[in-house]
Amino acid sequence: MFDPDIILLHAPAVYDFRQRATLWGPISDLVPSTPVFEMYPIGLTTLAEFLERFGYRTRIINLAVRMVQSRRFDVEKLLASLPSPLVFGIDLHWLAHAHGALEIAGLLKKTHPDVPVLLGGFSASYFHQEIIRDFPQVDYVLRGDSTEEPLRRLMDAIASGREPIRVPNLTWRDGSGTLHVNSQTYVPDNLDHVMLNYRHVIKSVARYRDLAGYLPFAKWMSYPITAALSCRGCVHNCTFCGGSAFASQMITGRERPAFRAPEDLASDVRSIGRLYRGPIFLLGDIRQAGIEYARRFLRAVQGYRGEVIVELFTPAPRAFLEEVAAALPNFVLEVSLESHDPQVRELTGKPYPGRSMEKTMQAALDVGCQRLDVFFMIGLPGQDYRSVMETIDYCGELLRRNDGDQRLWPFISPMAPFLDPGSLGYERSEQFGYRVRDRTLAAHARALLRPTWKHVLNYETRWMSRDEIAAATYQAGLRLNRLKAEYGLTKRDEAEQTEERIKCAISLMAQIDDLVESTPPEELDARMMALKPQIDQANESTVCEKKELDIPTRGIPIRPLSISQVVLADGWAAIKRRIAGRT
Repeated sequence: MFDPDIILLHAPAVYDFRQRATLWGPISDLVPSTPVFEMYPIGLTTLAEFLERFGYRTRIINLAVRMVQSRRFDVEKLLASLPSPLVFGIDLHWLAHAHGALEIAGLLKKTHPDVPVLLGGFSASYFHQEIIRDFPQVDYVLRGDSTEEPLRRLMDAIASGREPIRVPNLTWRDGSGTLHVNSQTYVPDNLDHVMLNYRHVIKSVARYRDLAGYLPFAKWMSYPITAALSCRGCVHNCTFCGGSAFASQMITGRERPAFRAPEDLASDVRSIGRLYRGPIFLLGDIRQAGIEYARRFLRAVQGYRGEVIVELFTPAPRAFLEEVAAALPNFVLEVSLESHDPQVRELTGKPYPGRSMEKTMQAALDVGCQRLDVFFMIGLPGQDYRSVMETIDYCGELLRRNDGDQRLWPFISPMAPFLDPGSLGYERSEQFGYRVRDRTLAAHARALLRPTWKHVLNYETRWMSRDEIAAATYQAGLRLNRLKAEYGLTKRDEAEQTEERIKCAISLMAQIDDLVESTPPEELDARMMALKPQIDQANESTVCEKKELDIPTRGIPIRPLSISQVVLADGWAAIKRRIAGRT
């Protein structure tokens, strides 16, 4: 049997979500996962592939997906049944997993008390000292956005019984309980060492006979979207973003982004397309490394006919979009204006004129993009309730100006559940008009147990309270939903169902507010459970129908012949290794 040397686990946002009633509302409406954020970060895949190259057997288990798929799935029973590896790893990348990650770490210490537990990711990096100081269930934190090589060195140290005093980027506790913070010296200039190899995932699924454990999110089999990684880090400074240039320097020590070679990125796209039928999301604006980088990628990927989602962080000239269309004839474009108001947009770190992005959007439609998604946000500096409503007016103007073009899709959502630690808004909250409630990991973990997404928010702004943010979100959702129905983007019956869900969520929010006011804290959870059937119904597709984001796909999600070849090749390689070991 293939006993792994490291098991990488992904936890749900809240560990006991199946036994709780929380009105999560619209916090996951614009991402593929459910409100428990069962989609694991892409870094788990690159870590596993990298370690396998150096002879370490790895396994990924998406506990959150299994919990979403089955109410009877017993997490503790599964953990107890696992063979003891050298180390367990848990991602704490997005802060939304603060509760779940720490709880799973505690269960691992209960079921495997002698196996060290490692956390990694942006949020773990930010709170690294608090984690090792205050949470005895965690032994190690690896800091940074590129921990493949530090993790290999940590594995070497554990395997040989050495203390990890020379492992870069590591925060750890020794046998006497002393906290150590090793220097953060591993910050690679490029991503040449990283392979986003989905072939490795397929091999692992066959090796451990565990499809659910590797699913990126619960509904992946019906919507097989994948990602290709262009860079780590960012050249922009969006005020609210924990992955901005400011946050990257603070959390990961990165002075500038590290890029994957454009030809390798193109090779990744083609490789993914040979295995899966769904759209591929290019993570990061391919112009961040300069226009020549973008053109090299487009030349290398020329002629790929699958759906590729391209992000633009700033306006682009028509000539560039023509190059994109020539190379990727079925491209989808995503832009995030955040607000129609140039003053709000400037405060968010996007100082470009709205007219320049409008020209970009028009050019994208003209050159033949298959779809154009335009995203707006609620909870920004300088944005009040009236401004949010004016953004919806602006969405209507965009649709009218483009004669209701069925490829143009506007979306709006709240910034939730948290303002990112490390972002300018969090670190310089007074300067940007934020009032931040929670400043520790423990406080954020507790916040996730509050009764609604409004109560979970770790911030409000000088211009909107949490109540106003929630009210603006629901009213904006109602108005935008009606606009989409008016222009034929959604069917009338679907729009009516969405409106009913929004009104139900508004009513539930009012009921829960009354409960919070009138119920002793020790009785609140029990009173909330009486509302659980209604709450669960209102927790997905709240401000829009979730499948509005999906790009239509045909047939089964995988390409069976290609998958079979990968599995057979891995099996034959394993047989040869065994034969070689006997001679």
